[in-house]
Amino acid sequence: MHITVTTLSDQIFSLDVSEDLELENFKALCEFEIGISASEIAILWNGRPLHDDKRSLKSYGIKDGDMLLLQHMHGVPQTPHSPQQPGPGVPLIDFGSINIPGQPQAQGPSGASGGGARRPLAPDDPEVIRQMLLNSPHELSLLKERNPPLADALLSGNKERFAEVFNKQRQEKVEKEREKIQLMNADPFDPNVQSVIAEEIRMKNVESNMESAIEFAPESFGQVVMLYIDCKVNGHHVKAFVDSGAQMTIMSQECAERCNIMRLVDQRWAGIAKGVGTQKIIGRVHLGQIQIGNDFLQSSFSILEDQPMDMLLGLDMLKRHQCCIDLKKNVLIIGTTGTETRFLSESELPEQARLNFNQAMSPKSQLTEDAQLAEAIAKSQKEASQPGPSSDNKTVTPSASVKPDFPEEVIQRLVRNGFTREEVLRELAAANGNADKALAALFAKSFQLPK
Repeated sequence: MHITVTTLSDQIFSLDVSEDLELENFKALCEFEIGISASEIAILWNGRPLHDDKRSLKSYGIKDGDMLLLQHMHGVPQTPHSPQQPGPGVPLIDFGSINIPGQPQAQGPSGASGGGARRPLAPDDPEVIRQMLLNSPHELSLLKERNPPLADALLSGNKERFAEVFNKQRQEKVEKEREKIQLMNADPFDPNVQSVIAEEIRMKNVESNMESAIEFAPESFGQVVMLYIDCKVNGHHVKAFVDSGAQMTIMSQECAERCNIMRLVDQRWAGIAKGVGTQKIIGRVHLGQIQIGNDFLQSSFSILEDQPMDMLLGLDMLKRHQCCIDLKKNVLIIGTTGTETRFLSESELPEQARLNFNQAMSPKSQLTEDAQLAEAIAKSQKEASQPGPSSDNKTVTPSASVKPDFPEEVIQRLVRNGFTREEVLRELAAANGNADKALAALFAKSFQLPK
């Protein structure tokens, strides 16, 4: 049967025992759980102490699901013939442990009492609690989850630090209890009291919701492994992140250099990418080839200057090839070819994927994000207002003073597309008089910055 045991220091643990288990053996189990000698344990059930250690739990009337109170009797062995044995119906309470105001403590520095034996530490002593937690891996794991500051102090090995954190938290608990008592005695119609009561109700609802989640949906507290696949770009192995929420396929500058495609980057497509964070777009590779399994798929890449993940497959590439994310089979289905490629397991993910998902943005990054965005936009606007020569013909530097030797009809045809005469002359000079090439360059530059 399942028995719950609680102590006066609010320690609670459960035991699965037989109904024929004798009381002395039950105390031995409690000694293993709580670290108190069985000879100094008193068990109370429904306010009644259980004296006979040879009787079974069933003979006392204890049933499955009952709760028992464990009392620590300091230095008073519980024997049938002890002169200090209380009569029937009297709780086994150690009145000697109560501090009387103005009276010195009876025990010496060694904690001896009576016959001079060393008095065991109380179960609420920080050192006793520390030893109990170190000897119980299950309780230690719960402490790491529910009380990280105390767990850090415990694992540091510093007894003084653990005692300081433990006593501080216990004092805070006492203060909260005192505030609750004051709240119950206060005027319930006081607006300040009403706000405190409302907050108490809200926190109880939150705790109830969390308990329900732990019981019925414990998987919601676990970490979700992101969707990565193995692929190759220009013959180089890359682990790509599949993100159907991203508008475009992106690649880090470091990965682009490793795949030898930086030579194809069109810097006229530079700009700013702003989503969860802000990053600078160096340019774009208009056509690249991705190998997924035995399939070779075409895609464009926007190259980002400072991107932690190597490559992100966005919605443009997924829709172009009619891809389907099958979470039941844990595969990515390429609709245009019908092939499937599995998503990587957690052990196969790149290191930055395992580290970055739990790391919040640093305060420095949060403070400088807007400044970086403003600086990048101002720089891009300055470059747009003072356009330089075409990247394909860096040695050509046309200016307004150069006499145009192009047909006037060609110039007017390009101007009618919404460009200034100066821009038309500059691009015609860069294109050696080729009107079609000049028009393409003018349109490409017009889309360099978002309007």
